[in-house]
Amino acid sequence: MNTITKYVVLLTLCLIVTNVSAQEREKDSTGVNLPVNENEDKIYRLKQIKKRVQEEEREFLKAEVEGINQRLENGEITEVEAEKLKKEAAKKRALNIENRIAILDNKIALLERNEDYYNDGADDTVDFGISLGRFTGINFSSRNRPRKYDKRTTSDLVFAIGFNNAVGDGQKIGDNYTFLTSGFVELGWAWKTRVFKESNAVRLKYGFSFQWNKLTPKNDKYFVQNGNTTTLEAFPSELKESEFRITNLVVPIHFEFGPSTKKERKNYFRYSTSKHFKVGIGGFAGFNIGTQQKLRFEEDGDRVKQKIRRSYNASLFVYGLSGYVGYGGLGLYVKYDLSPMFKDQSFDQHNLSMGFRFDLD
Repeated sequence: MNTITKYVVLLTLCLIVTNVSAQEREKDSTGVNLPVNENEDKIYRLKQIKKRVQEEEREFLKAEVEGINQRLENGEITEVEAEKLKKEAAKKRALNIENRIAILDNKIALLERNEDYYNDGADDTVDFGISLGRFTGINFSSRNRPRKYDKRTTSDLVFAIGFNNAVGDGQKIGDNYTFLTSGFVELGWAWKTRVFKESNAVRLKYGFSFQWNKLTPKNDKYFVQNGNTTTLEAFPSELKESEFRITNLVVPIHFEFGPSTKKERKNYFRYSTSKHFKVGIGGFAGFNIGTQQKLRFEEDGDRVKQKIRRSYNASLFVYGLSGYVGYGGLGLYVKYDLSPMFKDQSFDQHNLSMGFRFDLD
């Protein structure tokens, strides 16, 4: 669980740094605001190049003049020829400065006039492919496409991590499984659709996720499958490590409630919940796709590590309730499996998970 804690701390720090950066824009050494989007980044770099143009061309001119003087000293050309060559070099460099500045100014004007997602065509094509008969390859071009005026559905990466345990008939959290070393991880992709046309107060969030639920039994115990029955029994010797993991593929569905900011642009608008509180209520359903037990112990002086993959009579179909409360992209997350961990057992156990949820949109 120490690894899980490190990940939580790291992701939380990243979120804090991101929020601080968003609140106060950084400036460069000259006091100019640093860019916050792709277009601003291109404009900023073009302006930096403009500052270097005259210096670069003067360096070229200086080198050319030195070369002409060297030829003159070597007697390769006359003073009249040398003067003529110097004037031609100076004229060429002056025109270079004028043309390069004009090109940069036009690019800056193009970017300033258009939206932050506008592609100026500087590096818009990536080519790769194979030759097979008349087929000579595939070409991908990042050409400009207009944004949809009203985009009611968006998508984002979902990551959750925290503590996991099991509760059941006469069993409380921590009775059979350690709290700090039993954990869960969830990773998936979610789509979010605005329910009402003129309001973003209610959103439907749905997608797919992989869930890894891990339990660490107490008191040197491990799971034993005897036919259709799975029990938690004492190991014959001292266990250095005992972990039981169930992996599920599920479809989570949540109704998300909360305020948002409407950002209106010239030819489109979007709703943003990045600096608002939100609440999600829903559940999940899916299938168990893997069950594994890991044991580590000593036997006759040898260190033994076993990874046992079998069904352990784990429930094939899984379903449960889940919800979260958050601000921006970070939230507190709880999920509870209504389906029992094992099918056809004398008493039911249900996974209960609590932790942090990151919606990385």
